[in-house]
Amino acid sequence: MGSNVFVKQMIQSNVLQFGEFVLKSGVKSPYFFNLGAINDGSGLEELGTAYASAVLELPTVPEVLFGPAYKGIPIAVAASLVLARDHGRSIGVAFNRKEPKLHGEEGSLVGHAIEGSSVVIVDDVITAGTAVTEAFDLVERAGGKTVAVLVALDRQERLSGAVTAVEAMRQRLGVPVKSIVTLEDVTNYLSTDAQYASALATLLSYQKQFGLVSKER
Repeated sequence: MGSNVFVKQMIQSNVLQFGEFVLKSGVKSPYFFNLGAINDGSGLEELGTAYASAVLELPTVPEVLFGPAYKGIPIAVAASLVLARDHGRSIGVAFNRKEPKLHGEEGSLVGHAIEGSSVVIVDDVITAGTAVTEAFDLVERAGGKTVAVLVALDRQERLSGAVTAVEAMRQRLGVPVKSIVTLEDVTNYLSTDAQYASALATLLSYQKQFGLVSKER
């Protein structure tokens, strides 16, 4: 799936919105990206198609997709369904509970067995990276091997120094961290449509202020 197609779908699904938003860090952002806005079958099918294509482009196609609770869960399920239906690849799905279950099957992990499996962690974006780091640790403790992390959007924002959140995660975990699109892809798409001229100008200004950089996906 091309980056322009994915960006267009995210705008139409209200996943990608433009305006003024205050992030958890307290920074005011001219855009907001929330995969939780996808709440029906057709939207999940489009999302699964994008992630499935990206999974197949990874250096190692995994045996399990791990979706950190909560937003990563529907991503993993949707991608797994499309991989089986459209690509003939039956890939397991696993996720974690926020709180370990103390009865029945117990534990904090649900779904396909992790032990001895190659795993790709799927999520929406990486900001602080807390959910992805916790997922990585869970996979390791369960005897699995994380071979990549895949997110929808790389915000390309510098943290302290010259390192972006995606770069920092790659260094911390020692595995590839890929995105379906980058913020540069978003601005490229906006530049093709005059109705987004105002949003584009604000976004470019934000890029300049927060030192966003162009990086390989």
